[in-house]
Amino acid sequence: MAIDKIQSESINLADNFAFTGTVTGAGGVNTPAFLAHSDGTQGSVSDSTWTKADLETEVFDTDNAFASSKFTVPSGEAGKYIFHFKVMSAGASAYQKTAYAKLTKNGSELTNSGQYETVLFQESGVFNMDRVGIFGSAILVLSAGDQIELYGQADVESGSVNFYHAILMGYKLIE
Repeated sequence: MAIDKIQSESINLADNFAFTGTVTGAGGVNTPAFLAHSDGTQGSVSDSTWTKADLETEVFDTDNAFASSKFTVPSGEAGKYIFHFKVMSAGASAYQKTAYAKLTKNGSELTNSGQYETVLFQESGVFNMDRVGIFGSAILVLSAGDQIELYGQADVESGSVNFYHAILMGYKLIE
């Protein structure tokens, strides 16, 4: 249906419109966007030590901005981004007492928006938390060249920690 004239009452938005020119200001795309995850177990992680999650597999990466387990904001793509992440951890040979996950920006911890924590306490003093997944989300204002990385940490009764199923995904918000 071609638009011949617009009546002052209203436009019926349920109608279909065939535009022959260029439509601007409608919609948008949430790119750059990426999804990456670990391939398997990241073993022998030191107890109570922040460790970068190995994210070897890219499911998609629209702007080739994800490499070496980190996202780098491409040139000309500054703005607001949303990130979702998960690190699952477990003691390699003993139960864990705490588990943490966080994002870093340019190698520094994010204040309040990027660190999430879960802690298990039991009155008996015996900790029995096995595998636990720490999930988080953050909306960040980023500049070109900023780098985002995922870290995890766990405290175990003894020995080392294993990470499982680490995931990091993100995309630019349409403004």
